[in-house]
Amino acid sequence: MRLGALFSSGKDSTLALYEAMQRGYEVECLITVESENPYSFMFHTPNVHLARLQAEAMQLPLVVRGTAGREEEELADLKAAVGAAVENFGIEGVVAGAVLSNYQRRRIEKVCRELSLDVVLPLWGRDQKELLTKLLEEGFEVIFTAVAAYGFDKSWLGARLDEERVKQLTTLHAKYGVSIVGEGGEFETLVLDAPPFKKRLEILECYVLEEDAHTARLIIKKATLVDKLDSL
Repeated sequence: MRLGALFSSGKDSTLALYEAMQRGYEVECLITVESENPYSFMFHTPNVHLARLQAEAMQLPLVVRGTAGREEEELADLKAAVGAAVENFGIEGVVAGAVLSNYQRRRIEKVCRELSLDVVLPLWGRDQKELLTKLLEEGFEVIFTAVAAYGFDKSWLGARLDEERVKQLTTLHAKYGVSIVGEGGEFETLVLDAPPFKKRLEILECYVLEEDAHTARLIIKKATLVDKLDSL
């Protein structure tokens, strides 16, 4: 089955498309919705512009659609983006990285139902810690790009997801009830490298935008692609 991958530049959407590939699906394109609303209910927003570099790294075409980010209205923009992928790349279904959010899952399913497309959710309902462990085992290079919950601070920004961070996230989950994978908006990520990438991202210019003690974003102004061997 030919799929379009809903792609946000973060760990979940990247892992979902990778698992779809492993299961024998043909990922024909990436589909990214860029929201003007940094607090979008539906879409990941920090550094989503870097999806263009990631698409180039994976040698996949990218369908991009903008949205004002108004709740529910943004679904029309998602539908338009998916519809463009159907028209241009002949996709028969969509793969997405939803893990626990019924809000996201139901809306993705609604759009796909209206377009007569299948929905593939390889991460849905799986153990959160298991998903983070899989990212590490498969060699994903993931950094934190936003935090917005008690227990976090700006020191997380730019830090790499590793075994120690997984332990810290597990502790924060036990103490404050945060989602270990950040699906409640507690944190956001950017994938610099992953198995489907032919090259990896390298950040050249960035800064931290801090709103309060527990809310901050890493704003990446400039990045490039480098050969994987050159980055070792």
